[in-house]
Amino acid sequence: MTQTEYKIYIDDIVRRVEGARLSVSDYHIVKTVAVSKYSTASDIEKLYNIGQRAFGENKVQDLKAKAKTLEDLPIEWHFIGNLQKNKINNLLDINPALFHALDSLELALEIQKKLVAKDMFLDCLVQINSAKEESKHGLMPEDTIEIYKQIQNDCPNINLKGVMSIGAHSDDKTVVKNSFDTTYKIYKQLSNATICSMGMSGDFELAIECGSNMIRLGSIIFNK
Repeated sequence: MTQTEYKIYIDDIVRRVEGARLSVSDYHIVKTVAVSKYSTASDIEKLYNIGQRAFGENKVQDLKAKAKTLEDLPIEWHFIGNLQKNKINNLLDINPALFHALDSLELALEIQKKLVAKDMFLDCLVQINSAKEESKHGLMPEDTIEIYKQIQNDCPNINLKGVMSIGAHSDDKTVVKNSFDTTYKIYKQLSNATICSMGMSGDFELAIECGSNMIRLGSIIFNK
């Protein structure tokens, strides 16, 4: 696919995002994070050259390597993967714009300790397991508000910006929609929350219609 053909392809995705956004409101804003975990630095640069600025990785070592290779570009890096405690310092050394998957109070407290030691702050989203699936990380919906407030109180170096969830793993659109609705209802109850990150390549339009204002697109956006 040539650069021109690729831009036409991406423009079609942008139109789909725009259509879903407008179905919510003329004033609803949606940010796209390009999930580059299966892509090369060259792929990222190609997408950057046609206007994409936010990119997400789910492994700390991959984020570090690509950020180093592309350090001359003002890319907004997001970390979207599960974070092991022994990788916290490595992630903070990269200083991503946003960590999407803060999935427990225990992890928050460990991050807080490292942030204090480094005299840093980190913007984070709390991950919700809105479909209550064993294969997914995240807080149970019924526990989220309490733990969110506890992190705000006990972890002053963590700037909570909102929530993230992955849609239910189901072919039933109603089931997927219910998982998004669950997340959005929690998001609306959180003080000062500004980001509701829901929706990936297979369900981003539905997620936007349910209130998402940040989507994470991988396979669809890096299709060549």
